[in-house]
Amino acid sequence: MSSGPKILLVEGEDDKHVVQHLQMLHLSHVTFDVEDKHGVDKLIKAIVPEIMVSGRVAIGILADANGDPKGRWKDVSDQLRRADIETPAAPVRGGAIIDSSGGLPRVGIWLMPDNRSTGELEDFIKHMVPSADPVWPLAEKYILSIPPGARRFASGKTRKAEIHAWLAARERPGRMGAAIRRGDLRTGGALCADFLKWIGDLFK
Repeated sequence: MSSGPKILLVEGEDDKHVVQHLQMLHLSHVTFDVEDKHGVDKLIKAIVPEIMVSGRVAIGILADANGDPKGRWKDVSDQLRRADIETPAAPVRGGAIIDSSGGLPRVGIWLMPDNRSTGELEDFIKHMVPSADPVWPLAEKYILSIPPGARRFASGKTRKAEIHAWLAARERPGRMGAAIRRGDLRTGGALCADFLKWIGDLFK
């Protein structure tokens, strides 16, 4: 557990890698730690202990909506209420930021991809694929062409498979964060701008 005053809790290593590269490119003036909690269940359970860390002034919670954004919001909200922090009734467009009282830290909540839709990190990343990229439709077609009996990914992970198929066709195939650093993924879109603003406002 990090003891830093400002911390962003994330579900996994890919989330951490993406956030760190966005920070390097666009938020070098904003200081915060990113902690991989190794799964959403562990992230949820860590919320109250992380809030109570001495000297903590801001904490962000970054989780995938998956198939149930309202359910994920409830999971996070229930934990925050245990720490006497009230949340809005539903996910907030542009990400929620709650200015707590009584010496508690400021709290931010972002549900991937956009605080409204079902999905996960890879659905957020899809918005960074250049709109005229000729490989993207081929990656979609390739994943779609795999016979159902030969697929080794769950039905809800199709977007993740498409993103990694697209990444495999880069000049230097690698992880999503590295593709952001190299400019293969573009950070100028509206959704990425909203996310960067949320980070900046939370950890100002």
